Amino acid sequence: MATPSAAPASGPADPAGTAGRDPRRWPILAVIAAAQLMVVLDLTVMNLALPSAQRALGFTTADRQWVVTAYALSFGSLLLFCGRLADLVGRKATFLTGLVGFAAASAAGGAATGFPMLVAARACQGVFGALLAPSALSLLATTFKDPKERAKAFGVYGMVAAAGGGLGLLLGGALTSSLSWRWCMYVNLLFAAVAITGGALLVPRQPRTPGGRLDVPGVLAVSGGMFCLVYGFSNAASHSWGAPSTWGFLAGGGALLLVFAAWQSRTAQPLLPPRIVLDRNRAGAYLTVLISGAGTFGVFLFLVYYMQVTLGYSAVRSGVAMLPMVVLSGSTATLGNTRLLPRFGPRPMVIAGMLLNTAGMIWLTRIGAHSDYASALLGPLMVTGAGMGLIFGMAAATGTFGVAPQDAGVASASINTGQQLGGSIGTALLNTIAASATTGYLADHPHGRPTPHLLQLAAIHGYTTVFWWCAGIFATGAVLCGALLRPGPLLRPAEAPAPRPDTEPARTPAPN
Repeated sequence: MATPSAAPASGPADPAGTAGRDPRRWPILAVIAAAQLMVVLDLTVMNLALPSAQRALGFTTADRQWVVTAYALSFGSLLLFCGRLADLVGRKATFLTGLVGFAAASAAGGAATGFPMLVAARACQGVFGALLAPSALSLLATTFKDPKERAKAFGVYGMVAAAGGGLGLLLGGALTSSLSWRWCMYVNLLFAAVAITGGALLVPRQPRTPGGRLDVPGVLAVSGGMFCLVYGFSNAASHSWGAPSTWGFLAGGGALLLVFAAWQSRTAQPLLPPRIVLDRNRAGAYLTVLISGAGTFGVFLFLVYYMQVTLGYSAVRSGVAMLPMVVLSGSTATLGNTRLLPRFGPRPMVIAGMLLNTAGMIWLTRIGAHSDYASALLGPLMVTGAGMGLIFGMAAATGTFGVAPQDAGVASASINTGQQLGGSIGTALLNTIAASATTGYLADHPHGRPTPHLLQLAAIHGYTTVFWWCAGIFATGAVLCGALLRPGPLLRPAEAPAPRPDTEPARTPAPN
């Protein structure tokens, strides 16, 4: 299927492709970046604050997972619905609604007086985050139409997406140590205030999809399916894969998604039009974020465990230790989108990024009980950061490339859905692997009651086993995504094949 360009054709009177450019596009990019940074930070900023929140509110360790799971359930299950909603009612309206709601939920979470209030606030954050994230990305896709400017804009977006998780760890550690865990929620109010003000003043009113109707059966099927999958994987991480509450929800989620896929090919106005995911490049981008989301979990969570539990780093020091990865991921995302993607296309970027992540994970398997940061951690963090930058910047640009404006919201939501589902899979799979490896190590070294040193070695064995599995995940991603993505740049005019009669005609892309 030919992939149409999102950019309008440039005629003789417009050789530079300047027609239709919004003079406020660069300030709008700053607003979108601030909103996206808030969402990405929130995925990790609470991780380092959970122990402090647990002590302050008095909930159990078993309950602690729900602070994370409540967000993941609402966020993951509503993304496609909210993405289509942005297309139907207008992206500015959903963008501002998402910002205001996310800020209000963050304020409620920061002021929580008990565990139920905190979990409810996190669930509301997920709801409004699901409305905000696809609205922000679709605004970016529809605002920047010139290929060169689009590359720069998506480079900035990719930088935020790739570096935001690491920045969340740094910010969460700093706020928890210097102020309180509550500021890990209150800090969202600062980002939201900037984004709400800029969005209200700068973002033009977005047109609604004429004659569009919401696919209610599709919403129910995909939202229910995603809820079951995320809950099933979360339950596997805290209980076991054999528990009925795990395989039952996973089976139910899979069945609902199959029903959803069958329904989308039959209904007149599908929630996720098949033309979006049947394009090889866009499908490759969605698969890329799913696989990288599963593997990246091992970097953020288990590496922080290792630094704090084994090496004795403070929360702030752990965050600072991640800075090289943050810097490399941000700079590589910008370089990849502005220089590499227009010239080589997404395939070599994904393969290189996945292989860099594979190398970083293998390097991390050399950690020990007394490893030095410079010799054992700095190198792998920099390599992994470069790989993540290549992947995330490419995925955002490729996953929305050639999508008609009326489909921009749901295409953007597909990227976030893949990342969220990948993270849920990674959480369940890698937690189970780490626990099994640690238990197996202790069973293989029976010397009576385990000593602290033996427990430490067992934990390290669990971490290194996870890193080996992450290396395998990324290596598999290099093969699968590399095979799915088309070779070459994203459809230059001379390379555009004639569209089949059953596909929408390709529009002539503007020259790079």
